Amino acid sequence: MSMTEKKWREELIATLQLESYQYDEPMYRYTSFRIGGPADLLIEAQTVDELARTVEYCQQVGVFWFLLGRGTNILVKDQGVRGVVLRLGKGFSSINVEGRRIKAGGAASLAAVAEQAARNNLTGLEFASGIPGSIGGALFMNAGAYGSEMQEVVLEAKVYRPGSGVIVLKKEELEFGYRFSRLQKEEGIILEVVLELNRGEEAQIRAKMAELNGRRKDKQPLEYPSAGSVFKRPKGKFAGQLIEEAGLKGKRVGNAQVSPKHAGFIVNIGNATAQEVLDLIELVRVEVHNQAGLWLEPEIRILGGE
Repeated sequence: MSMTEKKWREELIATLQLESYQYDEPMYRYTSFRIGGPADLLIEAQTVDELARTVEYCQQVGVFWFLLGRGTNILVKDQGVRGVVLRLGKGFSSINVEGRRIKAGGAASLAAVAEQAARNNLTGLEFASGIPGSIGGALFMNAGAYGSEMQEVVLEAKVYRPGSGVIVLKKEELEFGYRFSRLQKEEGIILEVVLELNRGEEAQIRAKMAELNGRRKDKQPLEYPSAGSVFKRPKGKFAGQLIEEAGLKGKRVGNAQVSPKHAGFIVNIGNATAQEVLDLIELVRVEVHNQAGLWLEPEIRILGGE
């Protein structure tokens, strides 16, 4: 099926009888960077069956597909996305507490899960209360902050694998590493995450959450759109410190800027384009390499283009 024509979109919708979709939907509406051109087709899957049928149809006819969570760790190129962008509907946002365990749909807000943990006197997820994004995305990236990571609290995950159906992966099978999980190297969509936490006292849990969120507000440029930390932390060093030592704090390319508040962030200070962000990322990488002799590796994911 030719991707140069858009007829495939109507055929996909008609074949799968989907109801929740948008043609040529601007991706800046769905990313924390507030940047990104249009996706050919945006589909919000309401059930596992609908999700599976959509993915398998796309693979069968050769249409590119990508699952977008809450868009907090991604940069969509100005040209947009040729193919299908999938989102999980409201049915994937449930949060249920059972003793010391929390079962959360893959699209559930990570902050909302942390809030439910606090309400139920469960400790261990305080570090996540101020991290934007979904719990599925947090597991995918093994998100972390202030010395804690998702791998410390995850028990298992229910994952849909194209062509194989739904499976359950235990913690040890997820192969967690620094900002890494097994799901980054193989196709799979996180449907549900099960956490196992410890008993605590709500007052102490909320005090810890308030402390960490206060530190985050003081140190991070939350007043501007961004995708969080742009670069992975080099072994034994901090990306932000290396960028600052290279004299790049506040450096701009158009309306993309290395944050004067925290050099590990690139912020959109006013209708920045994806290309401006990409150019600034490359400038930072080259300058840090020239100064420190190492290449910073981007932590954010880059999507789209012709």
